[in-house]
Order: sequence, then C-alpha cells, then structure tokens
Amino acid sequence: MSEAAQASVIPDAERRAVGKFLRRMLPILVLMLLVNQMDRTNVGFVQDELRADVGVSATAYGLGAGLFFIGYALFEVPSNMLLERFGARVWLTRIMITWGAVIVAMCFIHNVWMFYGLRFLLGVAEAGFFPGVLLYFTQWLPDSSRGRASAIFLGGSATAYIVTGPITGALLELHGAGGIAGWRWMFALEGAFSILVGFIAGFFLVSRIQDARWLTQEEKDALSEAVARDKEARDRAPRTSRLKLILHPQVALLTSVFFAMALTGYAITFWLPSLVDDIGGLSPFQVGLLTAVPWICAVIAMYTMAHFTDRAPDRRPYLAIALVLSAVGTFLATLGSPWFGLAALTLAAVGGKCAATLFWPMAQSGLDLRIAAPGLALVNSIGNLGGFVSPTLFGYLQDTTGSTNGGLYTLSAASVLAVCGVAFIHRTRTAAASVPETASTRA
Repeated sequence: MSEAAQASVIPDAERRAVGKFLRRMLPILVLMLLVNQMDRTNVGFVQDELRADVGVSATAYGLGAGLFFIGYALFEVPSNMLLERFGARVWLTRIMITWGAVIVAMCFIHNVWMFYGLRFLLGVAEAGFFPGVLLYFTQWLPDSSRGRASAIFLGGSATAYIVTGPITGALLELHGAGGIAGWRWMFALEGAFSILVGFIAGFFLVSRIQDARWLTQEEKDALSEAVARDKEARDRAPRTSRLKLILHPQVALLTSVFFAMALTGYAITFWLPSLVDDIGGLSPFQVGLLTAVPWICAVIAMYTMAHFTDRAPDRRPYLAIALVLSAVGTFLATLGSPWFGLAALTLAAVGGKCAATLFWPMAQSGLDLRIAAPGLALVNSIGNLGGFVSPTLFGYLQDTTGSTNGGLYTLSAASVLAVCGVAFIHRTRTAAASVPETASTRA
C-alpha cells in the first residue's frame, strides 16, 4: 500500500496523536541518544593522552574500549525487562543519570585497571537504553508509524558523531586550565552534561499513552486502539515460550548481521581520530572537525536512503548494498595515505549508517510482541559485542604489527558474510507471523 493510500485509512485522531508524539517525545529522545553516543565514544579522542598520562598501550586501550560492550551485553536484557516494569520515564532517566556519573568518574583515571573498570561500569550503566527506546516506540506507535520514528531517532546516532569530534576537540583545548589535563576536563564536563539532560528528560518523558496531558481523550483512545490492534494481530500466532522464540533462526540471523555491522561501526568510531591524527600538524580541535566529515556524509546518505526505502516492499536488497559499500570502504582504507584512508572510511561509514537505518525497522517488525523487549535487547546486546571484538583486535594488531590492515580486512570479510545472511532474513511484512509459527512447528 502506498503512503498516500495508507494515510487515507488512518483516523484523524490517530494521525494527530502520532504527530504530537513525534514533535514532543522524539526531540528529547534524539538528544539523549546524541549524548549517549558521545559519551560511549569520546574515549577515541584521548588515546594518545591516556598512553602518555596513564600508561594505556594500544592493546590496553582497545581492550578497555571494548569492555564497555561486555557490561552492556550482560545487563541489557534485564534492563529492558525492568523498563517494562517501571516505565520509560523512570528507567530511561535512571540509565542516563548513572552513565553520566560514570563518565565524570573517568576524569579521575590514574591507572590501566581503573580505565578497565570504569569502561565496564559505563556499559552496565548504559545497558537497555537503545532497545528500551525501540520498545518505547512499540508501546506508543502502531507499525505504520514506527519506521519514520526509528529513522529520525537513528539519525541522532550519526549526528552524534558529527558533533562529538568538534565538541570533544574544543574541550581538549582546555588542557592546562586550572592545572588539569584537557582529557580530564572533557570527561568531567561531558559527564555533567549527561546528568543534566537526564534530569530534564524526567520532566518530558511520558510512559503511557493515557498519561499524556498533551493528547485529547479522543487521541489517546485512537492511538491506544491502533497499538492494541497491532499487538492483537501478532498475538494470533500459536503460543510458545519466549526462549524458543528468542532462539529462532531468524533472531540468530538478525543478531549475526548486526554483529558484523557493529564490528565496522565501532572500529571506525574508536580508531578514526587516531587515523586523522596521523595526517600530522593538526590541533585537537582540527582533528575533531575532520572526524566529523564521514558522519556528515553518513547522515545525508541515511535520510536519502530512508526516503526511497520507505516505499520499498522489501528492504533487504538495499541493506545488502549498504553492507557492500561498508566492505569496500574498509578494504580501500588499507591503501594509500591517511587522507585516502579518511575518504575510504567515509564510504564505510555511509554504508554502515545506511545499513542501521534499514536494519532496525526490519528487526522491530520481525519480532513477536511477546518477545519484543528481550528480543530487541538480545539482538542489540549480543550484536554489540562486535564493539568489544573490533577495538580489542585493532589494539592488539597495532601493538604487534604496527598496522591495523589485518583488522580492516576482517571487517570487509564480515560485511560480505553479512550480505549473505541478509538473503535469509524474512521480509519485514511476514516475519512477525513467521517467527512464532516456525518456532512452534520446530519445537
């Protein structure tokens, strides 16, 4: 059904309610995601400073950067289940305030073990945020409106990489102010800002449709009925246990594809500042500005891709193309000068971010609502372990071989394998029904 035809059958009250949610809730959620991405990746800009001041080698840096994802994976599923119990307003706010506190604590790092411990605790504190927001969308929006909301929300992730470089670079220029190193100023100020945004979010977020004062009763009822209809449609499938559904091959495929995407995404995130710094003669602020270039291109590509794929009956071919671009970009980054490497990683970033925009709407609609909370968390948490593998691998290769080319070849191979996996993912419109049905017949 075309967008025009679909819009014609949506009641006016429901359309107004969805519009109000997008205008009132999405801005604060995008801001939270932007700060979230900045806080988890800002360590990529202080690798040299940590080596000089704390004695963190490239291997230790890669391991510490990756330990975040171990804490994240261990606690994400229970965190998302607690969001169901306490509601988005309480739980998403709690997540943000605690991760901000951990970032502030990082300004006091004085040895490698403290670096390891705080990176792990940051993952524990942040666990549940991203899939929690996706779950929040399922509680507030019908299927027909979640793709647009997800695209806008995911745009905040790429935008975060655009602003993180210049902001972090500017804060690093505070080096020596008050006798304090610039990297310590960076952690202290960015962490404090996260805590502030967390408290502000507590005043804006609304957990349930019926609690929204900015909706009329007619709009509340229309939106609640639309969400309930989607839930009822998916609940028509035969009953089976959550464990069997989570272990369904489609969930495993989604997890594997996202793991490959995470490998590339976090390798670029944590090692791009180091690559740009290799150009030489640049100040921290200039390094930050140059690291924003790949993500500016990625944001433009994301929204262009979303414009065309929203009308496509099947997103899989587009997802495969995005993954191929990622593979080509990481391979080309092994050739030429640092400037050529920056251009190649720009191509990889474009492919990676476009893939994420296409992937998450498929994952949301492809999971039975009865396992939406643990299912999304499982895909995100296990897939995000790629964020542990890639920086750890790159750090080890940097120390042992003096080059990260082997890691870049691995990323290219992983993206190619992910393209093969995409071919076996059920189409979004049928996956929700197929997952429980097949799981029950194979049980």
